[in-house]
Amino acid sequence: MFDIDNIRQDFPILKQVVNDNPLIYFDSGATSQKPQCVIDSINNFYANSNSNVHRGIHTLGDRATASYEDARSKVAKFINAQANEIVWTKGATESLNLLAHGLANSLNTDDVILISALEHHANIVPWQQICANTGALLKVIPLDETTQKIELDTTYQLIDLYKPKILSISHASNSLGNIQPIKNIIQYSKQYQTVTVIDGAQAFMHLRPDMKELDCDFYVFSAHKSLGPTGLGGLYGKYDLLNSLPVYQTGGEMIKSVSFDNTIFADAPGKFEAGTPNISGVISFGCAIDFMNKIDFIEQKTHEELLLLYLKVQLENISGIKLYGDLERNIGTVSFNYKNEHPFDIATLLDQYGIAVRVGNHCTQPLMKCLNIEGTVRISLAFYNTKSEIQQFITHLKQCLLLLD
Repeated sequence: MFDIDNIRQDFPILKQVVNDNPLIYFDSGATSQKPQCVIDSINNFYANSNSNVHRGIHTLGDRATASYEDARSKVAKFINAQANEIVWTKGATESLNLLAHGLANSLNTDDVILISALEHHANIVPWQQICANTGALLKVIPLDETTQKIELDTTYQLIDLYKPKILSISHASNSLGNIQPIKNIIQYSKQYQTVTVIDGAQAFMHLRPDMKELDCDFYVFSAHKSLGPTGLGGLYGKYDLLNSLPVYQTGGEMIKSVSFDNTIFADAPGKFEAGTPNISGVISFGCAIDFMNKIDFIEQKTHEELLLLYLKVQLENISGIKLYGDLERNIGTVSFNYKNEHPFDIATLLDQYGIAVRVGNHCTQPLMKCLNIEGTVRISLAFYNTKSEIQQFITHLKQCLLLLD
């Protein structure tokens, strides 16, 4: 059995009271909460091991470097990759910008970059900028108006039509929670030697992706959406492809040798890690990986699916609620609106009951335009949420809606 009560004890923030009510945190899609071991790890580093990595030949430096690289190995094992295929970045956004910058050299006028209508701005704007600089074309896989999904037949037709040089698509939608059929899309695109980039910011914690199984070229993720600290993320890339990319930033630590005449850069992943990194963040993310590894993934997945199903049924029973997205293949993220009420009003009232939800366009303005709405109320669940919290949420939501009617 999934021991939810014991798991919740590891998250100190969940024990607090907000506006005279127990906190109900339904905004894990924005950032997940952190277990005590992650919080302790950051404090422990600065109290006992604070030193730069890959530099000084002394005990603290050796200790910090060992922990830093151990975290890289933990992440690699978690997603079934090699340690030298993991690049530390500031987050999924920087990882996508690094890739857009690096892959621009392979683009010519009228080459196609293919994305989907579900993408976060971070997986739209960098490609737009590269298109503006290279003459490449940005094309979009549309959202099916009936299913509100990216349909495989349509996707295959567009891949055949455009033969894209780059395909960049989210593993799971941050706004709607849709789990995309990326394995099929990746395999289909290989016939055209398309470079495949997967935005895994939302999927990393919920789906625990396997790089060997997916066989994508690149996969990006953010630590803070997977129990880790903010300001840290990563980029997985097949090693040869990583090494073929030009450097993104230059400075110390990412070189083999420097003279006033020439610089020789380090091999991946070092060539992309200029300057002093977020050492405490990397080490604490290693602790987050340890925490997730202690949870049986099948039990976690079952728990999250049951929560999603219960939430879906409860919301469907409220007259005037409109749900969006694919709620069958979903990471536990539900977006809804109520009649013509503004989402901000609903969220403001819910906050008075200590319930934290996200409202707005969720950094997916093109998607909102496709849905012909300004925004939604978004509930994004995690494995540390409970059925009882959903029951309380539904009770208080009904009270809020009565005030708005």
